[in-house]
Amino acid sequence: MNINRMRHRPLAIGPLRAFEAVARLNSFRAAAEELSLTQPAISRQIQSLEEEIGAQLFSRGTRHVALTGAGRLLLQTARPTLMRLDATVREIRSARGRRMVSVTTFASFASLWLIPRLPAFEREHPDIDIRILATDRLEALDQTELDVALRFGESSAVPAGTVPLFDEVVTPAISPALAARIAQGSAPPMARAADLVAHTLLEEDDVRPSARYLRWQHWLSRHGEPTLEPRRWLHLNFTHQQVQAAEEGQGVTLARLALSSEALDSGRLVEPFGADGRLAVPCAYWLARGEPDVQRPEVEDFLAWVLEQASRTRERLACTNS
Repeated sequence: MNINRMRHRPLAIGPLRAFEAVARLNSFRAAAEELSLTQPAISRQIQSLEEEIGAQLFSRGTRHVALTGAGRLLLQTARPTLMRLDATVREIRSARGRRMVSVTTFASFASLWLIPRLPAFEREHPDIDIRILATDRLEALDQTELDVALRFGESSAVPAGTVPLFDEVVTPAISPALAARIAQGSAPPMARAADLVAHTLLEEDDVRPSARYLRWQHWLSRHGEPTLEPRRWLHLNFTHQQVQAAEEGQGVTLARLALSSEALDSGRLVEPFGADGRLAVPCAYWLARGEPDVQRPEVEDFLAWVLEQASRTRERLACTNS
């Protein structure tokens, strides 16, 4: 790449959005997921932007990316510019009669809980558009144009002024195909926790404090096998990836019932230990709203709908623990 060749034409918005996402998430992979692009496409957009500007924006390591001095300088302008642009677009849409609710949540909650339920909201409110920002970064609602945040963490750390939605229960889960092979004797048995030694365990790969309750170590310790090492580990850092891998028969996931109840109810996943495998963990989901003093009808409608859906999830979790 020739970063010394200067150009003067206006920057394209696509590479600039890719740059801001990588800088915010410190990851090309995470930026690709957020923008619904492939990681090579993100890399090409960053390379194109660097060629346009004539400077390297990131120093790339094997496990991380970091902003260069030029990158930090560009980010100071790019981030507020993109926020103002998005706010203007929302204002224009609103002026043309489009009502929109902007929601931020983490990727797995969006994929496994929110998006599958959205068709019901859309049927009830066909004139309200929904914008979802799926990111694990905690956005400050008072500094953005976001209306609602749906979040997860340790129960003891739920922020003041937020609305609790539901708690969490974890349970081992496998695909029906793997369950059938176990029943036929063509796969190792799975009748008790110790049997997991012969299987692949899909592990939560997350550094946040709340993640320790979602990892196998916590579940195995509570089931008398604190030192168990399985045949193989498969580490994944998004819950929806763990669910997908389990559904495809790649191993045993420690499913979060709040997010996986539909997969279990539909039979895409099954619990090899039944109710005995379920473990309540001290974690919770909650809702926060931006500009609580501004009573926009579309936001109020969305909040009421989320709370109704949350009550159904609470009922489902109560049934599984009864």
